Amino acid sequence: MEPPPVIALPTRPLSSSLLFGERMSELLFDDIFKIENVDPDGKKYDKVSRIVARSEKRDMYMLLDVNTEIYPMKEKERFLMALSPSLVLNTKDGSVSIQDKFEYIMHGSLYSISNEGCSKSQCEVEMFASFGGLQLMLKGHASHCVKFAVDQKLFLLIRKVES
Repeated sequence: MEPPPVIALPTRPLSSSLLFGERMSELLFDDIFKIENVDPDGKKYDKVSRIVARSEKRDMYMLLDVNTEIYPMKEKERFLMALSPSLVLNTKDGSVSIQDKFEYIMHGSLYSISNEGCSKSQCEVEMFASFGGLQLMLKGHASHCVKFAVDQKLFLLIRKVES
């Protein structure tokens, strides 16, 4: 079975400077992730790998299917992952396209948000999105997920960062 088409932008050297400033303020979510494992349950598809990663700022846990034929990812690599409702963000200087700031982009929708792990002191949420059959599961504290809603359309954007 062929994986769905994914927009892949050419790889280019990246500096360690990140885009967390004013221009990125309208993103729904962004953080640096470090890959802990690739295909933990074994390789199931020729062109797709499932990565397991943890974020550095918000301690979010992520499972993500990536078309590694066009965008290879390895254990211990770090990458910036952002979720946005659009590839054009509005700033005080006008509209700004963000697609040229990333190397790998997928479009899909959020189909489930689960908060079964909530207690009075801690509330953990799991969010699930599908990008043409490639899956994302993002798990962490509910405070990092308040901008999301079921059936919301999303762009998932990735670029590798230097260690």
